[in-house]
Amino acid sequence: MGKDFYKVLGVSKGATDDELKKAYRKLALKYHPDKNKAAGAEAKFKEIAEAYEILHDPKKREIYDKYGEDGLKGGTPFGPNGAGPGEGMPSNFSYSFHGDPFQTFKMFFGDEDPFANLFGGGMGPMGGQHGPGGTTFSFVGGEPMQTGGCGGGNPFGNMAGFGGPAGFDGGCCGRMPREKDPAVTYDLQVSLEDIYSGTTKKMKITRNVISPDGRVTKEDKMLTIIVKPGWKEGTKVTFAEEGDRKPNSKPADIVFVIKDKAHPKFTRSGSDVKYKAKVGLREALIGTTVRVPTLSGRSVTLQMNDVIKPTTIRRIQGEGLPLPKNPSQKGDLIVEFDIKFPDRLTDSTKQMLAQTLPQTN
Repeated sequence: MGKDFYKVLGVSKGATDDELKKAYRKLALKYHPDKNKAAGAEAKFKEIAEAYEILHDPKKREIYDKYGEDGLKGGTPFGPNGAGPGEGMPSNFSYSFHGDPFQTFKMFFGDEDPFANLFGGGMGPMGGQHGPGGTTFSFVGGEPMQTGGCGGGNPFGNMAGFGGPAGFDGGCCGRMPREKDPAVTYDLQVSLEDIYSGTTKKMKITRNVISPDGRVTKEDKMLTIIVKPGWKEGTKVTFAEEGDRKPNSKPADIVFVIKDKAHPKFTRSGSDVKYKAKVGLREALIGTTVRVPTLSGRSVTLQMNDVIKPTTIRRIQGEGLPLPKNPSQKGDLIVEFDIKFPDRLTDSTKQMLAQTLPQTN
């Protein structure tokens, strides 16, 4: 049957890649022979590296899940209860651990000594800023990024995850930053209707990753962006370190910048929305009724009894976009007017207008 590599890493059989990384990071730091002198630590360190290399590689993991350690390493696995060769097993496939857990450790951390300056002093709490009304939001793995200083107790405790401040390996105090690639920025076009009600966008990125054997492969990842009602154009959503994986460098942040999609009826002015109503000259002079659409889908009726001038505006309160800091309140819908003048007038019409309209200086 062989070893249970899921048990070695302390993860479930359905563990995600991120869960495997977190488990390996935690255990590798715990059992590294340079830091752990207990009997059996080095053997455990090697076992952890082998488990990670197998489960982190999709092909090796698939074969291991079907045929176990014996089938993975033997190359000629047997089916259930030993009855004949296992179906689907590549005839020329055979895996053996390279035997150097330090190579796996170095490839994972991108640094020969991830403990360097771990206990350096003088650094206080390193919390990220995300105050109310801000226009930058950070995520790690699709969740809000948690930042903060190291507490007492186990000095490696905060290194189990990837939630530390950007640029610090493991998120623990005193860790010297590695070089980080520049952020990769994408525009995210969002309609005014989406800004009005809020929406969820799914964005697929393709990035380079390094497999345990050092090969560079392509990986697709889906990022989820929750657009909140009232977000301003230019709001940035940052997914920390979701860019290409490269040796000896921190992955780049992926940044999406909210951009207003052009609308056929409305334009945006902060939290207000502008709409231009077209009226003829006759209606502008004698009065008319104007039906104004709104982002909520209903229409508002304006009764215009006074003369409509090119500078005339009307405000419909509460029919604009939600306020970013208080989405329960909304801006206004500003109605402007586009007066359609005739291309020409008959002589009789000119005479009538000359007699009825007041003369202005």
